[in-house]
Amino acid sequence: MPFMDLGSAPPSNAYLTQEQLRAPEKRFPLRVLVCERCWLVQTEDYVGAAELFNDDYAYFSSVSTTWLDHARRYVEAMIGRLGLGPESLVVEIAANDGYLLQYVRGRGIPCYGIEPTKSTAATARAKGIEIVEAFFGAALAQKLAGEGRQADLVVANNVLAHVPDINDFVRGAATLLKPGGLTTFEFPYLLNLIREAQFDTIYHEHYSYLSLTAAEAIFRANGLLVVDVERWPTHGGSLRVFARRQYGGAQSVSPAVGAMLAEEKDAGVGHAGLYTGFQARANAIRDELLSFLLEQKKAGKKVGAYGAAAKGNTLLNFAGVRGDLLRYVADRNPAKQGKFLPGSRIPIVDERHLLNDGPDWVLILPWNLRAEIEDQLAVARAWGGRFLCAVPKIEISA
Repeated sequence: MPFMDLGSAPPSNAYLTQEQLRAPEKRFPLRVLVCERCWLVQTEDYVGAAELFNDDYAYFSSVSTTWLDHARRYVEAMIGRLGLGPESLVVEIAANDGYLLQYVRGRGIPCYGIEPTKSTAATARAKGIEIVEAFFGAALAQKLAGEGRQADLVVANNVLAHVPDINDFVRGAATLLKPGGLTTFEFPYLLNLIREAQFDTIYHEHYSYLSLTAAEAIFRANGLLVVDVERWPTHGGSLRVFARRQYGGAQSVSPAVGAMLAEEKDAGVGHAGLYTGFQARANAIRDELLSFLLEQKKAGKKVGAYGAAAKGNTLLNFAGVRGDLLRYVADRNPAKQGKFLPGSRIPIVDERHLLNDGPDWVLILPWNLRAEIEDQLAVARAWGGRFLCAVPKIEISA
């Protein structure tokens, strides 16, 4: 059944160079459907993973200090939970630029990462982290297991939603685990997306939008038993799911698992009614943002944005915002600076440009990092600049 239709859009991380502005862009339908058998929410696929996660992939996890702190605290928690040490092995799937494994390595624990994007893999290697540069799946896991490279801990942060064949991926994670090992998956939580109208987290790189109900069924079908679950505020609300390989006999499962499955049942995860009406809410947010930007233009106010994030590209392309309403977007990631947002073609500048320009309004596109960004740009208040976010509604900070 339909869940959301965002029209058509280019891939959200396909940032454009000056030369590419003279060429047409690839655009793909961006529609999301709900399976009424397993209740997995899925993007209708039109573009392959290799085209989305290419050599010029510009998402570097280490840009966010909030995310680095989250990774550091995760590593400390897992060391305490599993007693990890020099005889252990940790593997991270989608290791990106080594944002997490640097803390594992710093504690003297052997580790390696699996990462398909050349740009981020090179940065991780520069930190002294071994990287297997490939897309992960069951075949690669079999190869690594055959080489004696199974792990005590397999980490999969913000990647489960990014894989086109989710069953193959989970089966691979089970294969890569030692018999007594633990794997953890973090992903944005579907119920937060629905309750807070986080439609801008929908883009082509996200193939799935997950509840624990859907994830548990997928894990069970591919050899993993969910043994614990935690809620985290990251990315607008995420789940951290803990799983072990299935084997004969009883295994200890936290009461949190049954409690959350029951909560989701009560919330209507297994009924079509939960998923209806989402389109209308997204349309209202789009219209509110457009009205605000048009009013500021009419009043002669300067509006800039901060954070050339994928979610921001979804929002701007869905709303049809272009450079006449939003002058630029500032970002501290050098890989994005000097380029242009896909679709809207709004220029990406560094923070210094924004501070020199002194806009009346700064639209924060990665609203999940709002507090961090407002701290970074606190000087804007000195010239009377104000901050706003558009999702789940226009919210203004003085």
